[in-house]
Amino acid sequence: MSKIQITTLIIIVTAVALIFFVPLNAQEDTTTYYPKEDQMSLTPIPPIYVATFSTSAGDITLELDAENAPITVANFLQLAKDGYYNGTIFHRIIDGFMVQGGGLDENMAPKSSGTEPIQNEANNGLKNNRGTLAMARTGDPHSATGQFFINHKDNDFLNHTSETSQGWGYAVFGSVIDGMDIVDQIALSTTSTIGGYADAPLEPTIINSVTVSE
Repeated sequence: MSKIQITTLIIIVTAVALIFFVPLNAQEDTTTYYPKEDQMSLTPIPPIYVATFSTSAGDITLELDAENAPITVANFLQLAKDGYYNGTIFHRIIDGFMVQGGGLDENMAPKSSGTEPIQNEANNGLKNNRGTLAMARTGDPHSATGQFFINHKDNDFLNHTSETSQGWGYAVFGSVIDGMDIVDQIALSTTSTIGGYADAPLEPTIINSVTVSE
């Protein structure tokens, strides 16, 4: 077979191969291939924590918002785990406003959390609506440690408006999902000024324990 014949044969074989293995009008493959689910890189979703306040008036169950208030929730979880809230009371009660607890015992003696103040997360978009759980603090926006309050009604004036001393607001980090009737009952407590503390209950509601589950 001559060189010309061999060359011609190679050309014919190549042409046939192209016909069978390369689609006509071949274009760039634009198909999107998705990796298997276990290979996908997903942003971790914070666990949903549920805290149950076992009180002398009944149980109050709250869902904590670790996604929007991670610092505040982490602080609360640690204090609950350490048993800090056990034996404290709702020491400041104003019907139609809020019930505050977590800082004094039944003798109205202060109980230190032993922790450093935390960053105010009131700029997280959560509102101080009825049934929400928020951190209590002093006039310093970033002074919250262990005390909290449950809003007894919508308290818009407690919401974040600006990152100033007057506008920071109070950080919401959870909400009541069961036992709001207990909160209503606590809000009706007869109060007076006791040991220099205004709006203190004459018959305090004691927080026996705070348990947390995921």
